[in-house]
Amino acid sequence: MNLSITNIFIFILVTVLIAVFSWNYSIRDKRLHGIPRFFSFESIILLLILNLKEWFSEPFSFIHILSWIFLIFSAVFGLAGWILLKRKGKSEGAFENTTVLVQTGLYQYIRHPLYSSLLLLGTGIMLKDPGLPQIILSIINFISLFITAKVEEKEMLSRFGDEYKKYKKTTRMFIPYIF
Repeated sequence: MNLSITNIFIFILVTVLIAVFSWNYSIRDKRLHGIPRFFSFESIILLLILNLKEWFSEPFSFIHILSWIFLIFSAVFGLAGWILLKRKGKSEGAFENTTVLVQTGLYQYIRHPLYSSLLLLGTGIMLKDPGLPQIILSIINFISLFITAKVEEKEMLSRFGDEYKKYKKTTRMFIPYIF
């Protein structure tokens, strides 16, 4: 494990920033999905700290190419999901506080492209050096995102009602046509 004093300091600093972000954009407004999402962010930061030394060590090995594929898809899902929420969601305040249920683009296939992006990001980082601690952190990331999505879906049901109920029946949670 690569946990130097610098890495520990960076982890603590980023943890504080994530906590402030979660408080300001979710928890303060009683959108409790920010609590389990916090643990997803934490697991991703730890994965990054653990695997940074291996980032470019064997750039053309199968596992690193697979890792880059996950990371590229993470960027695509994250950017596409964020742009769609900004353009179509008609948010009040924070971009995730939409007043319109977005059902176009990636959202016509999956309900949580931004969480899919975090899932792909964590997996891509883990694949840079897939040891036991990294695999455990990836599992924590997945569980945190699954819980986050479930909590957020309850919030969306109370916000959008039957429209969201119908939407859930026609989409998957994270991976189009699969899960």
